Amino acid sequence: MLSRCLLVCLPVLALAAGALVAPITFDDIAEPAGVRFVSDNSTTPARQQPEGLVAGVAVFDYDGDGYLDLYFVNGAGMPSLVKDSAKHKNRLFHNNGNLTFTDVTDKAGLGGAGYGMGVSVGDYDNDGWPDLYISNVNGNQLFHNNGDGTFTDVTEKAGVGGGVYNGKKMWSVSAAWLDYNNDGLLDLFVSNYCVWDAVGGPECLSNGQHVYCSPRHYKPLPHTLYRNNGDGTFTDVSAEVGLSDQLGRGMGVAIADYDGDGYTDVFVANDDAPFQLFHNVGGKRFEEVAANAGVQFPENGNVISGMGVDFRDVFNKGLPSLWVTAIEKESFPLFVNLGKGQFADKTSAAGLGRDTYEMSGWSNAIVDLDNDGWKDLMVARSNVQDSIALYSPRQYEEPVTVFRNLGTGRFQNVTATAGAASDKRAHRGLATGDLDNDGRMDAVVSVLNGQARVLHNTTQNANHWILLKLTGTKSNRMGIGAKVKLTTADGLTQYNHVTTSAGYASSSDSRVHFGLGASSTVKEIEITWPSRIRQVLRDVAADRVVPVTEPAR
Repeated sequence: MLSRCLLVCLPVLALAAGALVAPITFDDIAEPAGVRFVSDNSTTPARQQPEGLVAGVAVFDYDGDGYLDLYFVNGAGMPSLVKDSAKHKNRLFHNNGNLTFTDVTDKAGLGGAGYGMGVSVGDYDNDGWPDLYISNVNGNQLFHNNGDGTFTDVTEKAGVGGGVYNGKKMWSVSAAWLDYNNDGLLDLFVSNYCVWDAVGGPECLSNGQHVYCSPRHYKPLPHTLYRNNGDGTFTDVSAEVGLSDQLGRGMGVAIADYDGDGYTDVFVANDDAPFQLFHNVGGKRFEEVAANAGVQFPENGNVISGMGVDFRDVFNKGLPSLWVTAIEKESFPLFVNLGKGQFADKTSAAGLGRDTYEMSGWSNAIVDLDNDGWKDLMVARSNVQDSIALYSPRQYEEPVTVFRNLGTGRFQNVTATAGAASDKRAHRGLATGDLDNDGRMDAVVSVLNGQARVLHNTTQNANHWILLKLTGTKSNRMGIGAKVKLTTADGLTQYNHVTTSAGYASSSDSRVHFGLGASSTVKEIEITWPSRIRQVLRDVAADRVVPVTEPAR
């Protein structure tokens, strides 16, 4: 009996300081929940470059009923890049409030019309209804939320169909909504990938098999920044703010005010190109500072295939750090914010180097999965090459992997005891949010040419939690960019901020989540809004969603 417990129960004892800790666990409820969606990339024998990158997912409350809905991005016909109305439609699933969902795509008017990559959620007109921006290979789309369950394609009117480079529309992957100039209106940063054409491109082989080419076969692109004019239109200010001459192969994009100067900064995870950190200089221009900040390359000094990124405080120091995913033999670098604009690669020191060296990662998240007050790490994994097993000992499908934050500066891979998360699939997009408002953060994951996954968090412990739903008045309505400092009754201080853009081509819940451990009361919540208004709440009861409205001053 003892030997059996050593084999079966030991993972449950994982870890900190010998304490008994319940495992982080998930159930995949997609099928019983009615979420039936397959990402279709129209695979061709030639392995066209966009095929392997499909696609992102969003969790957001589009109808204001208090429950998170799901939006999946799809591919299109290849090489025509035109959607088939039935086979390749993007899909919206309404949350019924009981962990079931209804496909309302047609009713909402959200099919999409391009070869899809990513999705970003933001209320650009401050009407209280979150809008959708879709990043595509062949032209992007902005869908305005009408507030009645329907959306309208306003791309042409808004002027955000995608940047042009050398006379051709740029291929976009991810996007982030942010108020870069703090005028109370959400602007739009778009990460662009590479110069590619469906006809006449390179042919890449491995052991006689067609494979997806290295990004180095394709020229990089600059990124795009659209400034919100406040009248439903945007102006491309990429050149004006200093972005037009900064080339990269943009994949994931994340935002945070990393140096605490009151202006939101932008990090881009580039594929086989140096990473870029765009420091926001007074809301007027961006300065690329990755090299000086220590985040241009990982600790080995080589470029890697950056995929997804999240930008949050992982060690409760009040300093947002960067965690980036990549492919096998590269590791997933953790750049820890040291303050004063400097970062250090602490991947190996945090216990992530050896483990992630053999992994291929896509979308990721920094999120407290067990509500102990320390943010954990989660990554959707799969090899890039769908035929990798034909010429390598590697497998195409990989699990969603979970690293528990031990609160000591180190993480532990607990995937083996994470239930459905450990199932191997061709994972791509991943977004996090509390789907049933029970305080445990769930994950929605897209699977390339496979059934999407809804990973319901079933972790069993007595830890408390709180979710803050911020509403800006002088600041943008969603409160994106607002910084939150929380102190529990037992003295643990944590930090987070409002954002939707995280991971790869995906958009997570804008509500700010904190695990509280044993504390059933929050001693103090301090919110610094983009307007620089400071708001303090005291003695707030836990285990609930708390609406917070920005005060007049």
